[in-house]
Amino acid sequence: MDHLTTAPPRQGLIIFLNGTTSSGKSAIAAELLPILDEPYFHLPVDAFHALRSPVPVPPESLDLLLHRTWRGYHRAVAGMAAAGNHIVMDHVLSADWRLEDCLALFSPRDVVLVGVHCPLPELERRERLRGDRPPGLAARQLAQVHAHGVYDIECDTGTTDPAACARLIRDFLDDRPTPTAFERLRATAGAR
Repeated sequence: MDHLTTAPPRQGLIIFLNGTTSSGKSAIAAELLPILDEPYFHLPVDAFHALRSPVPVPPESLDLLLHRTWRGYHRAVAGMAAAGNHIVMDHVLSADWRLEDCLALFSPRDVVLVGVHCPLPELERRERLRGDRPPGLAARQLAQVHAHGVYDIECDTGTTDPAACARLIRDFLDDRPTPTAFERLRATAGAR
């Protein structure tokens, strides 16, 4: 019998980086992957958008297409974790349904929800430097992205560099508290 078919099942851990565009999530992920004790996959939502073919989308169909992309992304992350893979995902919870979808799909004990904060002036500066985002996008996302208000750990990329944020997250993994932020959020959602 193939030894892989008898490997003990496990749920992979999801390190869920949430913040506005240009907040530094991808930079943290790049610093985090090499310092973790086990292999992790970095699955940024931007990578899923980049996989889409360049066929023009009529403006009236764009919202539906984006909604389907986000839902597919959530299911891809959930599937990878359910197969036992550890994931670092970077996400923008700028709509209530995105968090609700993730709460329904992910094993709440196996999610480390990380709030990635950055002051607005710095976000705007980064957007200008990037040039690949609509001006003001981060400002429009700012209030909603952190509206749920519950995190396992938070970092501020305006005052802390990505490598230090990554070390903070790595060190947190050894002693994760219970209930997790996802467990608390799911309990709150179920109480409504």
